[in-house]
Amino acid sequence: MLGLLSGKVVIITGCSSGIGRAIAIECAAQGAKLVLHHIGDAQALGDIKTLRIELDQARRAAGGECACESVDIGIDITQETAGQIIVDAATKTFGEVNVLVHNAGIAQFEDFVRVSRPQLKRHMDINFGGPFFLSQAVVQQMITQGRGGSVVSIASVTATFGASQLAHYAATKAAVLGMTASCAVGLGRYGIRFNAVSPGTIETAMNSKDLAGAKRDLMEAHVPLGRLGMPEDIAKPVAFLASDMARYVTGQNLIVDGGATLNYQ
Repeated sequence: MLGLLSGKVVIITGCSSGIGRAIAIECAAQGAKLVLHHIGDAQALGDIKTLRIELDQARRAAGGECACESVDIGIDITQETAGQIIVDAATKTFGEVNVLVHNAGIAQFEDFVRVSRPQLKRHMDINFGGPFFLSQAVVQQMITQGRGGSVVSIASVTATFGASQLAHYAATKAAVLGMTASCAVGLGRYGIRFNAVSPGTIETAMNSKDLAGAKRDLMEAHVPLGRLGMPEDIAKPVAFLASDMARYVTGQNLIVDGGATLNYQ
């Protein structure tokens, strides 16, 4: 089977549900070997079990003759040694790491004046600290391998355009964009590319309550393409940036929002 990611070893964080799950399925369809990170609780373990079935289905639907090779690892991304543990799982199973996709994150809606220090710290630790230190571990492995690699981070349009009740979340995603740009500059000499994908409003369990009622209709009316995004709408651009088709693309932030941020009138 030949796909955009054929034979590549891809680490995906937070892939038991939502956007991360869709990314895993798309990468499987594109021929990747997968390291499936999740939080490790009972819900996530159950979700990973069903995900494996979907991965095999996606691989075969794309013309693959065998099941998707994968290993899962359940660990809190904020643990000090999480990055190295995830990399070790990848290299022990597959011998190398070629792609890292940062997806794990949280977004709790709260008025700016009511955001507490613990709440801000938790968002920063998960949404930025996790990607930062996991990137360190992966980059060290990629440098050792000597064949370059790709890191793709899920950011957010809120990092650039803001959002009511999400100042703390937007700040973490702005930090991710800063890391992306700086690492693209600093690590290019090793053939390591850093890019980000900034989704607009994507329908997931994370924002289901926020999208209830009239707000959903209002937001859909603001999108030139006439609908809210689905996790699959993010997965395909991620696969492209992870692949060799994007071998001369680095330091970029790809906004995937159906045109919503352009529709300011």
